Amino acid sequence: MTFDRSLKIAPSILSADFAAFGAECRAVEAQGADWIHVDVMDGHFVPNLTFGPQTCAALRPHIKGVMDVHLMIAPVDPYIDAFAAAGADIITAHVEAGPHIHRTLQAIRAAGCKAGLALNPGTGIDAVEYLLDSVDLVCVMTVNPGFGGQKFIHSQIDKVAALRRMIGDRPIHIEIDGGITPETAPLMRRAGADVLVAGSAVFKGGSVENAGVYGNNIRAIRAAAG
Repeated sequence: MTFDRSLKIAPSILSADFAAFGAECRAVEAQGADWIHVDVMDGHFVPNLTFGPQTCAALRPHIKGVMDVHLMIAPVDPYIDAFAAAGADIITAHVEAGPHIHRTLQAIRAAGCKAGLALNPGTGIDAVEYLLDSVDLVCVMTVNPGFGGQKFIHSQIDKVAALRRMIGDRPIHIEIDGGITPETAPLMRRAGADVLVAGSAVFKGGSVENAGVYGNNIRAIRAAAG
């Protein structure tokens, strides 16, 4: 992974066909996806349960580019090595998931992955200030984590703009997760984001057999973001 601030669209497979994950990953990449976003939920830190490292390992051969693994779990540390071994390029942990986030970020990097830090809508960027030298990505949740299809929380736009100023010229991605559509994408891009996670906005209306719809959806988000 080389760092740049060009716009990256990261479809969330949480909105894909669970019975055809591999084919879905291949389809959205072929239609222009830059990264594949994998939402891991434990039914404890968030009120939903998805999948673990074995699913990520099964997906890895089907993903040519970046596998972006978002851990909405607590605790995080016992699972880092397993997700790294499963082929994650980026592992993102929530600052709210435990008391020792600095150690968690160190462990992610020690496992050979890029380290991401996620912030819930109610968490301020002061939580990031003393961690900037330990992160490669900051994920700003623009919905409450746990479910797809929620409405975008507009108060996060100012948070992203302030975060962008705080990051300065450091090689740190700003990722947005939640409620991304052609309407909200330009707001976040202007605020300073360079990675947009989109679930239903990418997968809606399409299928593996009709993957051109995915391409149309991805291009619509990209064009709107500018």
